[in-house]
Amino acid sequence: MQYSDLSSEASRPFLTWQSIAEWAQTHYRDRIFGKDEPIPVRSGLLYLVNQGVVRLVGTNQSALKDEEPEILESAESNSDFPQDIFLGFVSPGQPFEIVSQLGFKIQAYAHGEQTQVIWLYWQDLDNWVHFRQEVYEALRYQNQRRLLLLMALGQRKTIDRLLSFLKIIIAEHGELCDEGYYLPYLLTHAQIGSTIGSTRVTVTRLMGKLRRQGLVLIRNDSLICLPHQESDR
Repeated sequence: MQYSDLSSEASRPFLTWQSIAEWAQTHYRDRIFGKDEPIPVRSGLLYLVNQGVVRLVGTNQSALKDEEPEILESAESNSDFPQDIFLGFVSPGQPFEIVSQLGFKIQAYAHGEQTQVIWLYWQDLDNWVHFRQEVYEALRYQNQRRLLLLMALGQRKTIDRLLSFLKIIIAEHGELCDEGYYLPYLLTHAQIGSTIGSTRVTVTRLMGKLRRQGLVLIRNDSLICLPHQESDR
C-alpha cells in the first residue's frame, strides 16, 4: 500500500499558497480555531486548511427525526453508540468542501489547537489558475479514498473492517516512524466505532487483539501505528 505525502510542505506550491494566505487575511477570509471548536461551513464554498487539522463529522438527521422521544433519550445517554459519524481528517495544505445531502448534516471541527482555515468562493480560484487544478486533483484523491473506505466497510467481520479502516486512514495521513507508519492525530475508539458501525467497547477489544497479533502498534500511549510488514501490504 502506498502512503501519501500530500501534507508535506514540499507537496504544495509554497509561493502560491503564501499568496492565497495573504489574500485571505486581507479579505478577512481566514480564522484560527481552538481544539474541538466547530468551524462554520456550508455547501458551495471551498475551504483550505492552512495549519492544524480539521475533523469532519456527519449526523443522520432524518434517522433521528423518525425515532420516538424515549428512544432518542436512551440513545443519547449511551456513549457506546455515538450519533455523530467520524468521516475523516483534512490535513494542513489540503482543501475540502461540504456537499449537501438530504437528511445528512456534515460538520467540521478543529482537531487541534491553532487550526487555521481559509474559505473561498470557487471563482476566487481564477486568481490562481494552476492552483485550481491542484485543488481538483486533491478533491479527486479524497473521493477515491472515500470509495476505498466504502468498500472496506462492506466486509462482514468487524475486525476486518477495523483493520481496513486503519490502513486507509493511515495511508492518507500517516507519517513515517521507526516502527512503520503512524497516524499523527489522536483518534478515539468511539470515533472509529462510529465509522465502522461498531461500539467503543468492541473497538477497544479488537484493537487489543490486533496489538497482540502484532498488526497494530501504539506510539506515545495514544497514536495508532501500522508496523512496516503490515503497512507495506
